[in-house]
Amino acid sequence: MRWSDLIHFSLHALGASRLRSVLTLSGIAVGIAAVIVLTSIGEGLSRFVLAEFSQFGTNIIQITPGKFDVHGGIPGLPSNARDLTLEDADALTRLPGVSAVSPIVNGNAEVRAQGRVRRALVMGVGPASHHMFAATLASGSFLPAGSVRDARTVVVLGAVLKQELFGDANALGARIQISGERYRVIGVMAPKGQFLGMDLDDCAYIPAARALALYRRDQVDEINVTYPEEMSPKPIIANIRTVLAARHGREDFTLSTQEEMLASLSNILDVLTIAVGALGGISLTVGAVGIVTIMTIAVAERTSEIGLLVALGARRREILILFLTEAVVLAALGGALGLVVGIGIATLASYLVPALPVATPWGFVLAAELLSVAIGLAAGVLPARSAARLNAVDALHTE
Repeated sequence: MRWSDLIHFSLHALGASRLRSVLTLSGIAVGIAAVIVLTSIGEGLSRFVLAEFSQFGTNIIQITPGKFDVHGGIPGLPSNARDLTLEDADALTRLPGVSAVSPIVNGNAEVRAQGRVRRALVMGVGPASHHMFAATLASGSFLPAGSVRDARTVVVLGAVLKQELFGDANALGARIQISGERYRVIGVMAPKGQFLGMDLDDCAYIPAARALALYRRDQVDEINVTYPEEMSPKPIIANIRTVLAARHGREDFTLSTQEEMLASLSNILDVLTIAVGALGGISLTVGAVGIVTIMTIAVAERTSEIGLLVALGARRREILILFLTEAVVLAALGGALGLVVGIGIATLASYLVPALPVATPWGFVLAAELLSVAIGLAAGVLPARSAARLNAVDALHTE
């Protein structure tokens, strides 16, 4: 029997019991559609988060206080680890291979200008931080070049904060107050957007040393170091460890590169995408049960037909292939319908909810269709074997 005859015969058999076939086909379609929608959301979320992190470049080494490893202590317990200071940052600027160093001091303060008041994020940074994080200026200049210990009262405004305080007026050279201290505006940043929920445009940037005085602190939150993209970070990391360990008396800090964070994050998000896809696979299991059920019923109802085929010379192997083909065709049609529905829902969701990151992974699309065919093949084995084992004489006597 030719393959074209097998498929034609299978379609005719499935069409003879349309309602039952459609219901079973729908079970596979729902499962495939669920897999596509869930993996599209998972893939979109993965791309969104990776894009959020990668917009700041990959040649950054982040230094944070405290040592974190698999043997670390219980969180929340007192620690005698030394904090990171401006002196630590200053010492790192002299290391070979280091392009720039920027201490980071995070805080929140009340900003006043022209009778307007706004509560905003006020970050203490180094003079090269805008280059480190790929930020650009809309007007004016960034913090003056020089030592990270420079504590001049100058400020650079984010795009949103400038608009809220000055509207369309020119802000350069204007005086503003941050927590009662007077600062001179020397620059305005171009829009940068949000980073993990933090609006970088609604922010004021002041020298790190000035921020420490403003917040009455001695320690910085972190230190960021950049190096040339063509260089390997390993020797620079080794030098940083040597210098800071000598200054602190031991290694009580954590180093992490942007590449390492992106790689770890990518692995976590890949697992998330697979996990949400597996949830949709539950519906596929239901669809597989439906195929086993309909094919078992079909064998019982078509016993006399099977006997006639055997009497006309059909071999048992051909009977087996015939019923397997019906199961595969049923699953493939359900898979194709599920792909259309799933991609349609994912596309519609991206238009209706632009903030929802949706990206259909075409590898999963192909895998889902192949999976539906495999399910049909696996689910049809037992009913097909039962049909192939029927005795021709007994089958012909069945009403």
